Amino acid sequence: MKVAVTHDWLVNYGGGERVLQQLLVLYPDADIYTLVYDAKKMASFFPPEKVHVSRLQRIPMATRLYPKMLSLMPGAWEAFDLTGYDLVLSSSSSCAKGVITRPDTPHIAYIHSPMRYAWDLYYEYYRRSGMLTRFFMQRWIPGLRQWDYISSQRVDCLVSNSAYIARRIQKFWGREATVVNPPVNTVSFTPNGQPHEGFYLAFSRLVPYKRLDLAVQACGRTGRKLVVIGSGGQEKELRQLAASFKGADIRFTGRIADAEVKSYLQRCRALIFCAQEDFGIIPVEAQACGRPVIAYGSGGALETVIDGTTGVFFAEQTAESLLEALDRFERLDGEGAFKAGIITAHAAAFSEERFRSQMAAVIEKTILTVKSVRQGQAVPAGQPPRAEHGTGGAR
Repeated sequence: MKVAVTHDWLVNYGGGERVLQQLLVLYPDADIYTLVYDAKKMASFFPPEKVHVSRLQRIPMATRLYPKMLSLMPGAWEAFDLTGYDLVLSSSSSCAKGVITRPDTPHIAYIHSPMRYAWDLYYEYYRRSGMLTRFFMQRWIPGLRQWDYISSQRVDCLVSNSAYIARRIQKFWGREATVVNPPVNTVSFTPNGQPHEGFYLAFSRLVPYKRLDLAVQACGRTGRKLVVIGSGGQEKELRQLAASFKGADIRFTGRIADAEVKSYLQRCRALIFCAQEDFGIIPVEAQACGRPVIAYGSGGALETVIDGTTGVFFAEQTAESLLEALDRFERLDGEGAFKAGIITAHAAAFSEERFRSQMAAVIEKTILTVKSVRQGQAVPAGQPPRAEHGTGGAR
């Protein structure tokens, strides 16, 4: 069986690329199709001989400027000729699901999120943009929304990375989606068997929507020790905020190696997670290390953290709400509520092996459904098929 896998772009390694890697474990001979490809950064993960790039790659500095090419992306994806493939898998948070396949070719799309800048986050992006960007957003985004909806209708089976994203798919595309949580390397992330070292940890890109300012404010006000891992455009602002608290014990590490990240996750008292994420892999990695999570109670965190058992939630994205959660966490922690073994066992349910097993089941059912339609047989009730949800169901 000849298989193609599509992925929006290959310029940095992150959660979406982990999903792509696991799809390639299922189909190691598959060809990869992507808009732009940075061989210097990605060749060690995805060899260039397997990667097919779009015509956008020919634009100078395409691997840096691709976010500005949004209006060109639908046409670039539809230009790929995939008629020679027996199965197409997509990994998409933008336009990768928009390829055109033969009617008898099963197409399963793993959706990290419908395009945020076209749908519910449009107004937030608009407010943060300059006058020229707003001008083009007003003219391009309505047409992009139409294409996004239309292209979603020609996918045979939609898979979402969380129940939160499944709801967004239903809202914007009018379709149901199977929930398969993303893969987490729970084999690599393990407890070190030692007591925590008393500090709280925040780990993400240092950009506004991650809301690391809440962790800095909450710990800065109360003298709690905080380590911030990551880099990004908000780093200077966050450092200045930390410095404004006299006697604050807040350390910024910048971007560090994976082994160091793992060490911090193993040694922290808890991870503070302030963002509203589609899923959020970092909280699962922390739990795999046996450490609880203090998370904003919205989005994917509701599906990965068990309040009072593997962490606690705070209700609002404010420093005051986070401070209340920190106080509650420390009270429960003092009572022995958070057991490393239970936390680690919970995280194991999000393993790479589980992801491959669930995706393989979805793919098999979709292939059988498409085959039944092609042969003129009745489609089984409830199709397109819904695989069992990931074990991290909404809580």
